[in-house]
Amino acid sequence: MERVGKFGGRLYLEFGGKLCADLHAARVLPGYDPKNKIKLLRMLDDVEIVYCVCAKDLQKGTVRQDLGLTYDNETLKTIDDLAEEGLRVSAVVITRFEGEAAAESFERKLKNLGERVFVQGEMKGYPKNIDHVVSDRGFGRQTYVPVKGRIIIVTGAGGGSGKMAFCLSQIYHERRKGLDSGFAKFETFPIWNLPLDHPVNIAYEAATANLFDEIMVDPFHEGAYGVKAVNYNRDIENFAIMKNVFDRISKGDNSAGQYKSPTDMGVNTASKGIVDDWACRRAAEQEIIRRHFRYKEEFLKGLHPRRTIDRMEEVLQKAGLKETDRKVVPPARMAAEQARTQKNKGNKGIYSGSALELADGRIVTGKNSPLLHSESAVVLNAVKELAGIPDDVHLLSSEVIRQINDFKTKTLGEKSESLNLNETLIALSVSAAKDEVARKAVARLKDLKDCEMHTTHAPANGDYQALRKLKINVTTDAIPLMKRHFVE
Repeated sequence: MERVGKFGGRLYLEFGGKLCADLHAARVLPGYDPKNKIKLLRMLDDVEIVYCVCAKDLQKGTVRQDLGLTYDNETLKTIDDLAEEGLRVSAVVITRFEGEAAAESFERKLKNLGERVFVQGEMKGYPKNIDHVVSDRGFGRQTYVPVKGRIIIVTGAGGGSGKMAFCLSQIYHERRKGLDSGFAKFETFPIWNLPLDHPVNIAYEAATANLFDEIMVDPFHEGAYGVKAVNYNRDIENFAIMKNVFDRISKGDNSAGQYKSPTDMGVNTASKGIVDDWACRRAAEQEIIRRHFRYKEEFLKGLHPRRTIDRMEEVLQKAGLKETDRKVVPPARMAAEQARTQKNKGNKGIYSGSALELADGRIVTGKNSPLLHSESAVVLNAVKELAGIPDDVHLLSSEVIRQINDFKTKTLGEKSESLNLNETLIALSVSAAKDEVARKAVARLKDLKDCEMHTTHAPANGDYQALRKLKINVTTDAIPLMKRHFVE
């Protein structure tokens, strides 16, 4: 509200990170409520929400990995999630449009669902060609989105969604109409008053390795105030340009362009919430390693170029970390090696291992077999450990598993007969109807939330779906499960 008071008219407040569920923040700041931003918005009056999604991301089918959703579905989910919280998205803006078919299709879908949707084109020369950008040929040609609120929250489906360009085009139009609109960024990362080498800030670099973001000291802030502040390269590199843009838009009245540094533009008090620095450091280090594995997996799927992997390697080395600093990695690889050594012929030459760390630090492992995926085996072993069920007790009878195996291969015509985790959990829940031991195991599944897990081979779709629902933080070496590199 202090920032709102600096502008006589409307404030466009760009929100960094995910709005409804900031899972990255929850992972690197233990105790952080993923719905903090929702709680904040409920405290503010006269708020309107605009959601930006980039046409390029829609065309590429970009996926939000922690939820497994493409950006079009992520947009729809966010609209629904906000509605459940009593907050409405007033408009969806498809940005950087250049005739992408996926964007046109999504626009039609949104309109058919009754949503207000606007399309803004790719602005050539943005942001460096200021004469062009701050003119009727630049911002002036962008579609103006009618809004009514005093505070316009601008969020989007990931980095590079065009949020800032949208805000500036809106301010340009409103300034021409005589409305004193301004801009600010509500950010969580990087945390400006934590050191450059703090793992929480390095974890931001890991999260944006695909964007090649790099944290550095903000020279504008240090020059203006004599205070060292951490910011990132894109904001710092573009600040002189952005300030010039602000000055042009506001015509020198020093309101829209009042900032002396990119750090000034941000509203960020996250460091005040850190009460246990050691815990945050350890959590952030683990997130850095998780990101490393995620990029490797996505690289094998063709989602990132080699330079993204090289950048992530730099970040990993900067943090002084290696893959095996993740506790579940060595035992998962050992389990796979044990499976290979045993040479169970039913495995058809595929030897996969998984390891899961329980909340108390105990490590449980699982190997694949002709009956179960290694992800299924490790989850069953984990709930047995939690429920105090002896290792030699089978939660699923071999007859039940065989019946499902036969159904998959003979009825559905699938080539893989062993049960993925999704199938295993369904079988376990059915068994719990008559089996007290299975019922005890099902009751402990909720205790796997936020546990860490690693698997040597790329999890199948059914494994990933179940792991997300159980809210287990999984990483993988992403070794293909079959020579054809695909498995259901």
